[in-house]
Amino acid sequence: MTADRDTTFDEAQRLQGQNRVPEAIAAYQSALRARPEHANSWFNLGLLFRQARRPADALESYQRALNLGISNPEEVHVNRGVIYADFLRQDAEAERELRTALALRPNFVPALLNLANMQEDRGQREEALKLYSRVLELDPQCHLALARFANMQRPADCDEALVGRIQAALAHPSTNGNEKALLGFALGRVLDARGEYAQAFNAYSVANATVRSGAMSAGYRYDRGAQEQLIDRLMRSGAGSAAGKPASAGPAPIFLCGMFRSGSTLAEQLLGQHPGVTAGGELYLLPSMVASELAPFPESLATKPAAEIEQLAQRYLKSLATLFPGAQRVTDKRPDNFLYIGLIKSMFPDAKIIHTTRDALDNCLAIYFLDLDPGMSYATDLMDIGHYYRSYRRLMNHWRELYGADIIELNYDAYVREPASVAEPVFGALGLDWDPKFLDHSRAQAAVRTASVWQVREPLYQSSSGRSRNYAAQLADLESYLTDPPLL
Repeated sequence: MTADRDTTFDEAQRLQGQNRVPEAIAAYQSALRARPEHANSWFNLGLLFRQARRPADALESYQRALNLGISNPEEVHVNRGVIYADFLRQDAEAERELRTALALRPNFVPALLNLANMQEDRGQREEALKLYSRVLELDPQCHLALARFANMQRPADCDEALVGRIQAALAHPSTNGNEKALLGFALGRVLDARGEYAQAFNAYSVANATVRSGAMSAGYRYDRGAQEQLIDRLMRSGAGSAAGKPASAGPAPIFLCGMFRSGSTLAEQLLGQHPGVTAGGELYLLPSMVASELAPFPESLATKPAAEIEQLAQRYLKSLATLFPGAQRVTDKRPDNFLYIGLIKSMFPDAKIIHTTRDALDNCLAIYFLDLDPGMSYATDLMDIGHYYRSYRRLMNHWRELYGADIIELNYDAYVREPASVAEPVFGALGLDWDPKFLDHSRAQAAVRTASVWQVREPLYQSSSGRSRNYAAQLADLESYLTDPPLL
């Protein structure tokens, strides 16, 4: 959808095409004040507001487009559904928008895909599988649907036919690089489930090489020296001017951090079993502040007045209250929160931070086997993952020296062996009552928007602990790097 051929709208569209988001928003707003009947331009403005993380404005713009009778309204409803789900955590409203889109156009693949993903997040396995199957019936070349369908299969269902289906999709001449990466990770997962470890590792390696090539072309390249310098800067900055405990403007936050694939999703689901805790998921609130008011970070922490830090804390709490009305405590589960512990302790001096850990080699392997954002450029090379891991451990050792008991360790491997003995002290450290029924993760009702969605909904199992033993030959160099010199 594009704006009509009008000079003012052409300028707004040009700015949008150049990804100059604030200027494009201003241009569309100016043009629409004079010509508010342009439905397509309201749609484009909605896209920009979504990109700028302004969900309320995006929803309003999309509604204006609908009110003006925009063509293909099902597209607008899908976009509104994504905003409700991803930005506002209002799953019922998101589903309503998606089903409205499907009422208008029953075979609209984007709506079916988003609804399938929503059912997957909710743990509705069979419903999600049916929807992905329906998409594949409508569009056999929808490789995203095939990859997600494959990733949802239980080990017993990872048969030779599924392997062949993925391999055929990989070999299809129309399959692009992004699709090859998606399918490659799915193939690795299926082969791993079948115990075909050498073939699985090869599939994952090819998928990572594909992602790495695309990321480097887009300017994403892991720089070990720059990473070490960042850790040094964070350690020098420490916490800034402590603001004192902010007034109660919203739910009390509980921060979780650690490496990706270290068990943070499992930890959040465990805490979310408590009636006084709401699972917030991977919130963008801290990174947004770091990129805006706190730039250049972390140096700004040393110079920010206490009053400004307190304002940031109040804004954070108000955002939690908006996202999770009525919640008492909310988890902020971004694994990379470990970079922001100095900021967290400046904003909330009494904050408790759950630090999730697991066996280093298992953790690094799990990252290599996961299709992460290309911006996380370390994740596609085993030795870069090892370097990132060592730098993370160096920083966490620093934070422990500063904040001691306020950093609460939760080790994944120990938890799956003896869940009660690990979990109960964590609840105690947070001042929360303990109940053994919290260990039943199948009771979780909140949507899980991570790659761990099925793991946290199944009974606890130990198969991920020691998984690296299946790949001992492929991990020999990484193991040596992680143990010499020994990690503290």
